[in-house]
Amino acid sequence: MAIERQLVTVAEYEVFLARPENADRLFELIDGEIVEKMVTWEHGIVAGNIVTRFNMFLYDHPIGRAGVEVRHRPIDDNLNDRLPDVGVVLDINKPMVREGAVLFMPDLAVEIQSPRDSMKAMLQKAEFYLANGAKIVWLVYIAKRLVEVLTDDDRLLLNENDVLDGGEVLPGFTLAVKDIFRSL
Repeated sequence: MAIERQLVTVAEYEVFLARPENADRLFELIDGEIVEKMVTWEHGIVAGNIVTRFNMFLYDHPIGRAGVEVRHRPIDDNLNDRLPDVGVVLDINKPMVREGAVLFMPDLAVEIQSPRDSMKAMLQKAEFYLANGAKIVWLVYIAKRLVEVLTDDDRLLLNENDVLDGGEVLPGFTLAVKDIFRSL
């Protein structure tokens, strides 16, 4: 006998997030299922290394904003509310969201593999971001010290000897893959 899974809507998810016991925890709503994010110190260092470089670039080129663990939701999606590890939004004129989810995907999304994230789950996250407006996604595999770059029509795997660039999304931005893993 199959057990039917009860899907959670965005409205129910917002109620769940507002509970006091969830105040200091990170959750995502993925296809109607609430999933807790379990980030490690290692994960946080990598995210910090990446967002620092984005923010340094954006300080000199004020064309957008970069953030860590910002909630993003497609406006017409009632079953998803995602937390990319790092996101870059390129329209500096979009209003600052001070509460709740940003109702669009970042232009560049970064997902950093946690110990319990499968490669399949990572790829599904990338496909979701791309299908909903992201132009480029970086998947960071800490244990292998690799970064996979995905766009709608390309997929590239880079190692520590390679240099990432912002492509058409962030022209002029570069980041050595080895610098992502600095301090580990």
